[in-house]
Amino acid sequence: MKVIAIAGQKGGIGKTTTVMNVAACLTRGRRVLVVDVDPQESTTWWAENAGEELPFDFTADVEPGKLSRIRNADYDYVLIDTPGTLDNTDVLSAVLDVTDFVVLPLNPEPLAVPALRRTVAHHIVPRGLDYRVLLNKIDRRVFGQLEDWQKLIDDGLKMPRFNGYVRASKSIADGPLDGKVVTQYNDTRATQNAIFDFTTVARELQQALEATPAATAKGAN
Repeated sequence: MKVIAIAGQKGGIGKTTTVMNVAACLTRGRRVLVVDVDPQESTTWWAENAGEELPFDFTADVEPGKLSRIRNADYDYVLIDTPGTLDNTDVLSAVLDVTDFVVLPLNPEPLAVPALRRTVAHHIVPRGLDYRVLLNKIDRRVFGQLEDWQKLIDDGLKMPRFNGYVRASKSIADGPLDGKVVTQYNDTRATQNAIFDFTTVARELQQALEATPAATAKGAN
């Protein structure tokens, strides 16, 4: 089993869409569980809208103090949606203590950078966790946006990132309301970018996980 935290101490960076859509893409031949420990419960609301249609299992009934027990569950991948604020650091810490790999979504917004730096410096590096930044909500109509932000991560922040990225699209934005994930989309001109982007990121994540040793959960039973 590999436990993946989707983290970022700023709202609106796309944690929920990343959790749900990457989880869906990982289900191809794998058993996947999504866990919501974010007090805002955006992932839970999405799951409720989906009903029985999600291609993976979901729970919001895990107390942070009991997260170490998640390793006793029979899944290949567990993805955890974490709080998106500077509050609830105890919850984030409990998640990261049982995590193998961290995905850090980042929108192309300057004000998202300080929160990213803080999360990495205070919570990820001290634990020696493997992680990658995921550029999210990229608008390819904006000349140089992708390349500028790739350069910022590579040369300015000096952080590892996914080669893949997620473009902004209406189909992704509408996903929570419809209760759908990208593996349930009809492959049309309007949805093909979203399908391709998350499939690419999920494949890259799997490759990274294969090179990442499983963490030993503290206090696991």
